[in-house]
Amino acid sequence: MQRLKRRQDFIAAAKAVSQGTPGFLLQARLRADDAPARVGFTCSKKLGNAVARNRIKRRLKEAVRLSFAAVARPSYDYVLIGRSAAATRGFEILQQDLISAASRLHGKAAQPMEKQ
Repeated sequence: MQRLKRRQDFIAAAKAVSQGTPGFLLQARLRADDAPARVGFTCSKKLGNAVARNRIKRRLKEAVRLSFAAVARPSYDYVLIGRSAAATRGFEILQQDLISAASRLHGKAAQPMEKQ
């Protein structure tokens, strides 16, 4: 899976549909191309210092690496916004949250989403 790195892509995903869980907020945006899914990670400074934020992002990245390929769809950009519970939440539960959030998002996405 490819990574989102440009600010413009993060902003576009913020305008699309989202699904919250205790550990993170998942945003998904349908792109106009047929490229593979891309994933971006972010945490605000409200979560603590750089060490705390990076720990949350590392846990989210590993959850995506291990279990997200099964539910991620091509032509989508996904952004995971970390929350403080992601640092202490059980890793298996974090993975289950990720799968269920993506499933619920794509259930919402049955209605046409805007292509950008």
